[in-house]
Formats: sequence, C-alpha cells, structure tokens
Amino acid sequence: MYERWLVENQKNYNGLGEKERRFKIFKDNLQFIEEHNSIPNRTYELGLTRFADLTNEEFRTIYLRRKMKRTRRDPVKGDIYLYKEGDVLPDEVDWRAKGAVAPIKDQGNCGSCWAFSAIGAVEGINQISTGELISLSEQELVDCDRGFVNAGCDGGIMNYAFEFIMKIGGVETDEDYPYTATDGIFCNADKNNKTRVVTIDGYEDVPRDDEKSVKKAVAHQPVSVAIEASGQAFQLYKSGVLTGTCGISLDHGVVVVGYGSSNGEDYWIIRNSWGSNWGESGYVKLQRNIDDPFGKCGVAMMASYPAKSFDLLSEI
Repeated sequence: MYERWLVENQKNYNGLGEKERRFKIFKDNLQFIEEHNSIPNRTYELGLTRFADLTNEEFRTIYLRRKMKRTRRDPVKGDIYLYKEGDVLPDEVDWRAKGAVAPIKDQGNCGSCWAFSAIGAVEGINQISTGELISLSEQELVDCDRGFVNAGCDGGIMNYAFEFIMKIGGVETDEDYPYTATDGIFCNADKNNKTRVVTIDGYEDVPRDDEKSVKKAVAHQPVSVAIEASGQAFQLYKSGVLTGTCGISLDHGVVVVGYGSSNGEDYWIIRNSWGSNWGESGYVKLQRNIDDPFGKCGVAMMASYPAKSFDLLSEI
C-alpha cells in the first residue's frame, strides 16, 4: 500500500532512513483513517491523501504557516449581501457548473493559500461579468504584493490582495506569469504590462459571523473565506460532508464556490489549493447551517469578494 501511494503521489525521499521514517508516519495516519472510517453513519470519509506521510504538526508548519487575523485597518464593510428576512435564495448553487471556476490548482510547499483564494474569487467574478473564464496568476501576488500584511509564502490576507490588484491595474494570466511555489527574488510585473488582462473595481466584506449572508453572497459569486484547516480531518479528508471538530483560529484561505445539501446535511462547496489528489478532486464539502454564528471552522468570520462594475444583484 505504501509503495503504491509513493508512486501515485510521486514521492521520492533523499535523506538516509527518510523513507522508513515516513513509512512509520504513514502507518500511524492509516490507523487513524481506519478507526475513523470504521464508525457507522459518519458523514465523511478519510483517506490516504497526499499528506499521509506527514505528522499533523508537519502539515500545519508547511501549509498553514500563519494565523489569518484582521489588522487594525477598518474592514471594507458592505451590505449588498446582508441577508434580510424574506430574501429568497436558491436551494443550491454550484459555480463550477456555470463555468466560473478554474481547474484545481496546487500551492505546493508554499503558504500562499491567500493568493489562491483571492485569485479564485477574481476569476469567478470576471467570468460572471464577461462570460470568459481566464486562469490568473497567483505568483504575481506572491512576488509583488509585499505591502501591508501579505508576505508571499509566509501568508497573507485576501482583502489586501484585492487592494493590490486594484492598485496595479489588474492581474496577469498564469500562463504569462506562471506559478513556482517559491518566494520570488524580485517582482517580474511591469507597471505598463499589457498582459494584465483582468481588473476589478472594488472589494467588500460579507457581513461578519452570518452564514445566511455568506449564502446570499455565494448565490451571486464565488467568495473568498478563511477557515481553520489544521486538524487531521482536513489533512486526511477524502469525501463527504466534513462535520468533524474544528476551531476558529483561521489559518487557511479558500474559495466557497457553491452550496447544497446531501442526506439532510447542508454543506458549502469549497475549492482548495492542495491539488486534485486531495479531497473530492480538490474540493471539500464543509458542514453548513450549524448552531454557531462563526460557521463551521470559522467560515463566516472573514468572507470577502471582489467586485466589477455591473449589477451584482442581476443574477438572481
């Protein structure tokens, strides 16, 4: 099983005894997976993901390097998606089916989830407003957005990425500015670069700690959110509606691209940036409508979205 997993995940270990050390961790994770999956009526299944050779501490250190906290700067408050009693929203939404979600990407061993979250939301609103899905450059943000808080592979905040895109007049495609999963020595972007093909006109926060407002926002466009993803349930998630225990120490940026229900369990459809060999081909269904204003894993605490100059409410 281990040898097959090594081939499937293209793993090669160079250090003396490293393969054996990783095998021990692999076995420990496999035991955790089998114990979880053996309990009847679980809403989600764990599996041997690409992270099965990492301890949970290693996983957190590599992929969730820094807590995502708001700074003293005022949030950009918006009430366009404030849920009001009487609002009629679709029972389910999936922006993938509407062509507004680019294929799953992989941030690699770089804490650049914030860039993938922001770019995913920008790709979505651009497709909704123009009809064209363009895969954009996370690396441009990693290399060039070195301002207020954002720090490349050491983490960042999606709102400041939106602000940066506005400041420089757009973002390039990932074909013109490809992803390297490293902190660039310098920024390759030219201020007059004509390959900056997608622009945004603004960004706002979804009303905080309100899942119904997040639902309203997602009914109109993909939304950037921060969650706590440090537990083994996330590390080894394979499929189903993730209902496991998690906190609200936000440490990972992702994109909510829809919502739905399965067997009476409501969920968010979340696009991750850990490649397609994690979760449901790169996605996770995260429990929705829980009795907590912060939402599951803090999903309603730091939701935001980019805007383009068209009527955002025209889609419903």
